[in-house]
Amino acid sequence: MDILKKIEILSGAAKYDVSCSSSGSDRPNVNGGIGNGAKAGICHSWSDDGRCISLLKILFTNFCIYDCAYCINRKSNDIERTGFTVDEIVNLTINFYKRNYIEGLFLSSGIIKSPDFTMEKLITVAKKLRTEQNFNGYIHLKAIPGASIELIKSAGFYVDRLSVNIEIPSDNGLKLLAPDKKKDDILKPMSFIGQNILLNKEERKENRKINSFVGAGQSTQLIVGASPDSDYDIMFLSNNLYKKFNMKRVYYSAYVPIVNNDKRLPVILKPPLKREHRLYQADWLLRFYKFNVEEIIDKNNPFFDDDLDPKFYWALKNLHFFPVEINKADYNTLLRVPGIGVKSAQRIISSRKFNFLRFEDLKKIGIVLKRAKYFITCNGKLFDRLDLNEVKIKNSFLLEDKSNEQLFLF
Repeated sequence: MDILKKIEILSGAAKYDVSCSSSGSDRPNVNGGIGNGAKAGICHSWSDDGRCISLLKILFTNFCIYDCAYCINRKSNDIERTGFTVDEIVNLTINFYKRNYIEGLFLSSGIIKSPDFTMEKLITVAKKLRTEQNFNGYIHLKAIPGASIELIKSAGFYVDRLSVNIEIPSDNGLKLLAPDKKKDDILKPMSFIGQNILLNKEERKENRKINSFVGAGQSTQLIVGASPDSDYDIMFLSNNLYKKFNMKRVYYSAYVPIVNNDKRLPVILKPPLKREHRLYQADWLLRFYKFNVEEIIDKNNPFFDDDLDPKFYWALKNLHFFPVEINKADYNTLLRVPGIGVKSAQRIISSRKFNFLRFEDLKKIGIVLKRAKYFITCNGKLFDRLDLNEVKIKNSFLLEDKSNEQLFLF
């Protein structure tokens, strides 16, 4: 099989791993132009210092000895199979890099022969790039569940990021949908990576010559909708991952019904994308807005509202907290207001040192006033004399939101 066909198959097989968001381009070249967009395999991610970088996103192989119900590469699925050699991936990465298509590599794989055998292949790719090709670009490897800790440790010094995908949030769901995988095989390397990232940071404070261990942190992915786990279950798990495993990022992937005739999977017509979106919004509240899981969702209402984002929903259920005076509230209080983000809260704190802020000033500093106006005052004044009533606020907001959507479509 020629190399372009392999790229097509193995980049397509990698697209369901959202821990590296895909945004490839297929723009054709023109006379006198420089370079070509290459759709297959090109995606965007972010480095440790926040830069957006383009990556070659591929699988080493889509052969797999596992039979996970939700996976397109499961061994019982009738698909075209292929695989790269180590040198093919190394050469692709270097050639794409020299042509300025990419700045790095995202490499995962189906499980071939055993977790250790597969992990050794991935490490060999990273090692050759670093030591033989002197490649200093970004490398993100999948840490294969069940691979030995020694191999995981070795990989950590060659790559910028490692990720071990949990995929199914609950132990029961994992046993049902991915019977070849074990919970401990996933959590053990996660714990090791998290602990050694912290240890390496401390060691490098004393000696900067020590090689960085997974400098951009570790991530994982949870599939949403393939199992009956609730949003509460998923957020509770994510919160523990951030606290206990020093997780850099948890990604949520709406289940795509790509495998037919498996009674273990739910019958759905399209992926639950809105649910995925709500989980990302709630995740943001945990990481940057100082919310607790129990504040934004609970066992009695274990799924997020379809119409309202988690922050707006929390505000409606906690109207005793409002209204917040823009010119007096501290930073943490401002973060609780719908429509006010981290940067806009910082701008409020900075701007009001010089002048009292008015409603017309807020839009200029990035506040989403159509959300915030129900929950704030400026110099003691409410916006348009709005009453703080849950039903009225919800109806008013949804009506305005619907009108804006229709106007946009028109």
